[in-house]
Amino acid sequence: MKNLFKTHSPLKSILLIAVMLFTASLSNGQIKPTHSGYAPLNGIKVYYEVYGEGKPLVLLHGAFYTIEMNWAQLIPELSKTRKVIAVELQGHGHTPYSDRKLDIATLASDVEGVMNFLKVDSADVAGYSMGGSIAYQLAVKSPKRVRKLVIISSTYKTSGWLPVVNNAFKGFKPEFLTNTPMKTAYDAVAPDKTKWTKFLEQMIAFAGEPFNVGDANIAKITSPVLLISGDNDGLDKVELMKTYQLLGGGISADLAPMPKSHLAIVPGQSHVSLMQQTKTISDLLNGFLQ
Repeated sequence: MKNLFKTHSPLKSILLIAVMLFTASLSNGQIKPTHSGYAPLNGIKVYYEVYGEGKPLVLLHGAFYTIEMNWAQLIPELSKTRKVIAVELQGHGHTPYSDRKLDIATLASDVEGVMNFLKVDSADVAGYSMGGSIAYQLAVKSPKRVRKLVIISSTYKTSGWLPVVNNAFKGFKPEFLTNTPMKTAYDAVAPDKTKWTKFLEQMIAFAGEPFNVGDANIAKITSPVLLISGDNDGLDKVELMKTYQLLGGGISADLAPMPKSHLAIVPGQSHVSLMQQTKTISDLLNGFLQ
């Protein structure tokens, strides 16, 4: 662990995300999925877990994480009233590593494939960080599949992050994550533990490529959208406000109807700590989705 914290400050912060989320997930009481399995699609097989009953809610995790690391604290509450479908994306968690090139569009297609496999015509979709970017793409590509959209500390374009965040992966090397809780979590569930380094190399390349779902495409989203952001989570708040305006928000609701999309800025929170505010996130999700 000592070498982990000799890296520069922005990179250290990103690595701490995994450490803190992993620790938080272990400290919370676990519930078992109603069922789990693999959906064969697009040349790979994608792992999923299903919890509870009711209207479907698809959960998409952040980069490098697993269902447990990202959602363990929220699933017990959300599954009380919903059918929660949590997905592990290519190379993450139980889903095997593949040499298939990673991009936002391909991963969004995988999510839609899981929905097809489970015979879910439409669902509410919530995504955190990388999962939020994929959720945006899914809503743009297949609008009829997404009823409501929840984007947590995420953006649909590279410039939606502060420059310090976009620069954090420059010089990033797989060995930075040796002997970390992230590696422990990978080894616990990965089908082939020998793919760890290849997985990291693939993800580092993926993180280094600019992406943009498109302002015009975001403006065409018909689903109500809830944007949740920590006040200091690395998102450029000017760009976040522009996003909210594209979705119909940022008006004077005393002079016009309240927009169907909502914006929540949670004070005193970073990208890491925001996901640990279980009650806040749960209340925001339940209030919006219901």
